[in-house]
Parts: sequence; C-alpha cells; structure tokens
Amino acid sequence: MRGETDPVAEMLDVLDISSGDARTTEDIFTGISHPMPTGRIFGGQVLAQAIIAADRTTGDDRVPHSMHGYFLRPGDATRGVTLSVDRIHDGRSFSTRRTQVYQDGVPIFSMIASFEHEDAGLDHQSRMPEDVLGPEEALARWETTRRHPLSQRLLDRNPIEVVHAEGAIYDAVHGEHVPAQNVWMRAKRPIGSDPALHRAVLAYMSDLTIQEPVLRGHGIAWSQPGLKVASLDHAMWWHRPVRVDEWLLYVQNSPSARAGRGLSSGRIFTREGELVASVGQEIMVRVP
Repeated sequence: MRGETDPVAEMLDVLDISSGDARTTEDIFTGISHPMPTGRIFGGQVLAQAIIAADRTTGDDRVPHSMHGYFLRPGDATRGVTLSVDRIHDGRSFSTRRTQVYQDGVPIFSMIASFEHEDAGLDHQSRMPEDVLGPEEALARWETTRRHPLSQRLLDRNPIEVVHAEGAIYDAVHGEHVPAQNVWMRAKRPIGSDPALHRAVLAYMSDLTIQEPVLRGHGIAWSQPGLKVASLDHAMWWHRPVRVDEWLLYVQNSPSARAGRGLSSGRIFTREGELVASVGQEIMVRVP
C-alpha cells in the first residue's frame, strides 16, 4: 500500500471506495479501513467514506451542503466496510441520501445527507477571530508529544497536520481551563483539485479535536488515567468551496456538558477568513 511511506496516500486509499455490480434498491460500495493502534475505526474515516458514497449517486450538478450521522457501534479497524446508499429523494433543487456503513452485516454508522443544485442567493458569514496565534507561531511556541495518549496513534503518521493555537491537551491543559480552542489543520501534502475529495477530507478532518473543548474546559488531558471518550453523533454543513491542503482554522467551543455527555460546535475558516463549514458533535465522556 502506498500509505506505508506516505500517510496522505494511505488516507486517499481509504477514501477510494469501490462500487459493486450488485444493486437492488440501494447502491453498494466497499472500502478499507485505517490501521489504528486501538483496533477501533476512526470516526472521520466513516464520515468521509459515507459522504463519498452518497455523492457518487447524485448528478454532477449536486454538491453536499449538510449531513447528520450517528455512530452506532465501534468499528474494527483491521477489517473493511460495506456502504449502502438509499436514494431517498431527488427534487429540482435538492437530493437526499441515506448511507449506512456496515461490518459483519451490522450497521456501525448511519447518515442522512442533503445535496443541492447551487443557485445565486443571499450571502453572509460569521467573522473569523482576529487574535488567534498563526500556525507557524503556534508550532514554534508549543511542544507536542509524538503519540496521542488515548488513541495511541503516532501523530507523524496522521495525514492531517494539526496545530493547537493554545497548545495541545495531549499531556496537560495549558493556561485557563475554558471550553473553547482554536486549531489549525491541513493535509500534509497537496491532494489534487477534485472538489468532492476536498469536501470529503474536510469531513475526515472535522472529527479531529472537536471533542477537546469539553475536556479543556475541565482541565482534562487525553493522558488522564481511565478517561473514556466516544463520539455519539456528528453534523456538518458545507458553506463554501475549500482546499484542505491549505491551512484552515477550526474554531471550537462547548456550550454544555452534563450527564456523561458533552456538546461541541465548530466553525472552519480559510486563512483568509472565509467560512467554509460548520460542525456539531456530541460525545460520551467518562472520567474516573
């Protein structure tokens, strides 16, 4: 596999799902999984695979504008996945698709996504924060660990470069304990010019670090003994075209945590300040 020496190539292999000849009322696709030290599939993988599968069943004039998905069961990262797409609706302006991701015939992720034929219309956006440390300055200021304490994933094997403006929370929470943070991200090398691929990789990236505002607000690092975190659901809205191999700022906050659950929201901006996506995710969090 190309990814043995290139983590970006490995990610692209994972997102290169295959379509089968068999089709009844649904379109069927298959894909491989990222190797993960814990043996559990990374959520961003199935998010991206599911949107790619759904996208392939729509016309070239349709682009995804929103998705809502639930993580139903842990996936086995040593095995591949099967994806089924139900073409729920095709209208003049919008198409709706339901994608289920299976292992051993059991769904591990379920998503509904909406696609739009884009037309001219009203246009406004939130402003990007102005006082955020840039990625180069943040890299120079903060030291980072080589291995993620909870997932045990080697960070240099991550296809996405991740830089915390306020410092990572892998081993300790620096500064004030507030339920908010800013994270710079980009693919570690160019991935071509296919807009559908860039949208899918943005979905992949959106599952990285979005859990952290919940933890940061309580001064909890990923290395906390006995910490258990699992994503419950994920929502995403694509607002504007994006290139994921250029720096993006992921502005995150957590408005609430209660009863073993925490909610995070995020806005993703280009370095020039254009809002390209919004994200919401609820997690289960258990602290001894």
